[in-house]
Amino acid sequence: MDFGIVGVAGITVICWLIGQIVKATGIDNKWIPCIVGAVGGLLGVVGLYVIPDYPAQEIITAVAVGIVSGMAATGVDQMGKQLGGVDNG
Repeated sequence: MDFGIVGVAGITVICWLIGQIVKATGIDNKWIPCIVGAVGGLLGVVGLYVIPDYPAQEIITAVAVGIVSGMAATGVDQMGKQLGGVDNG
């Protein structure tokens, strides 16, 4: 089975949730993309060693895939706000 792309989507969802938690703590929202990007990078390395068929074969690519996945969480959140016209924070 190919779990690689599902693992990347999982990283995005985890990073989105972490972004929501950070937002709830009162930390300035400007730091959320940096935080979810860093967490995504760490999860990318974990994914390299844990997820079968992960779409990276070496650590640098795994970090990059994780960072992009983490940053995608910020983009998805903003897209939902701007298309839905809802401001949650």
